[in-house]
Amino acid sequence: MPIVLPSVLPPSTRRSRWARPLLGLGLAALLMACGAKEPQTPPLSLEQARAELDAGRAVLIDIREPEEHARGVAPGARLLPLSQIDQRLAELPSDPNTPVLLICNTQNRSKALLAELEARGFRHVRYVSGGMSAWAERAWPLVPPPR
Repeated sequence: MPIVLPSVLPPSTRRSRWARPLLGLGLAALLMACGAKEPQTPPLSLEQARAELDAGRAVLIDIREPEEHARGVAPGARLLPLSQIDQRLAELPSDPNTPVLLICNTQNRSKALLAELEARGFRHVRYVSGGMSAWAERAWPLVPPPR
């Protein structure tokens, strides 16, 4: 059964043309709010994450927003913006034998999302320390996002 994150908007608002962007912003704000839970699973270093991705042993999920993806993404990363997580959560691999690595720009959003996913039973997910800003600082490869 897919895990569905709760909506932060009333049902009448969800139908409006502003619902999707507001829902994503609401979820992001909720995840980053003061007092957000700390994840139980420790972060994975950027070097470890790249090694796992390059070896095909993990799935890297880039939760940055499309305007951030436009600056470049890690080769092989799957793009799943945090603002769309409610609608696309089923796209996260659910097989516990498939490690999932969350990455954002600095680690704040991915760390908060991990805590939320752990609360919903995900045990094979970790976040990447440093995020894509640290990836770019190392001058590691970046590719344009798929169209």
